[in-house]
Amino acid sequence: MDRIYLDYTADTPADERVLSVYTETARACFANPNSAHSFGISAKNAVDDALMKIAELLHISPDELIFTSGASEANNLAVKGIAFANRRRGRHIISTFLEHSSVSGALTFLQEQGWEIDLVNIQPDGRIDLAHLQSLLRQDTVLCAVCAVDSELGTVQPVQEIAEILKNYPNCRLHLDATQAAGKIPLDLSGVHTASLAPHKFYGLKGCGVLYKAKGVVMEPLIHGGASTTIYRSGTPDAPAAAACAKALELALDEFDSRLERTAALHRSLRAALAENPRIRINSPESAVPHILNISVSGIKGEEMRRLLDARGIAVSVKSACSVPNTPSRAVMAITHDRKNALSSWRISLSHLTAEEEIAQFLSVLNEIIAETG
Repeated sequence: MDRIYLDYTADTPADERVLSVYTETARACFANPNSAHSFGISAKNAVDDALMKIAELLHISPDELIFTSGASEANNLAVKGIAFANRRRGRHIISTFLEHSSVSGALTFLQEQGWEIDLVNIQPDGRIDLAHLQSLLRQDTVLCAVCAVDSELGTVQPVQEIAEILKNYPNCRLHLDATQAAGKIPLDLSGVHTASLAPHKFYGLKGCGVLYKAKGVVMEPLIHGGASTTIYRSGTPDAPAAAACAKALELALDEFDSRLERTAALHRSLRAALAENPRIRINSPESAVPHILNISVSGIKGEEMRRLLDARGIAVSVKSACSVPNTPSRAVMAITHDRKNALSSWRISLSHLTAEEEIAQFLSVLNEIIAETG
């Protein structure tokens, strides 16, 4: 049996068109963009062109973009940078149970340094409880960090409603982890102060990330020394990576409708088939993005199911790829309040590249495993 990849939320294969842009730029613009000679100027122009293209696609300004090594660095820079820069205004931060470890880990670090962290309740549909958010906000709240799309359940948060609430708290900045949102849902950054993206989630390359920082937002950098495109992140700009990132985002948005339509059709057929088995519990709400489907099989822990499927050539994930193993999913716990179910949960993630035959084969193997463990 051919191997089947159903873990596109963790990583996506780089589009050949993105790889072509990377290699072409690497050959033509190999010099340091900070160098004053003509080779360096050519490399700097490539970086600037990438910034212009990404800004145009996101409807923002080029000087509001910071290239990073990935979304984890972007999240850390935003969360820690905003907290440190505003520590005299307050040390209260609000977040959720749904955040990626690069956000929750940064918050744990800040908590150990004296910041107070509150987590907003999650409703049964996976969206945050806006009334609870309102009750948690204080004049010394300096940051609210939320993910636009949860990586385990696929739930979509009401970002603009959150931004509207925060308008009454001028000291509070809104950080949006948009890693799972880009290319999956329309992305509106109005009212958002910082937002993180990673091109390897939308058929670009690993090792590159983007942080949007709205004008007027002040952060303390994590990396000091060395010229760059911005004072907020030192280091030699990577022209090929920047160009490839811009191309990946361009393709994701140009082909958004066709990719979404294809993925949604696969999701509908898969969800319907899974719902027929009484031992399967679908954790992702109906309103979740079609790319992510979180389920539990009674009597089988998620990690064990991942291992059994992998042994048969099928790749799925238990929680996000960066999570601590053998612990219950915080996201599933937040909406089901069922520890046993959370320990049994795992994630199927789809793509427009997924074939119908792969879904059929996956369902056949899954039913065999469930029958064997009955």
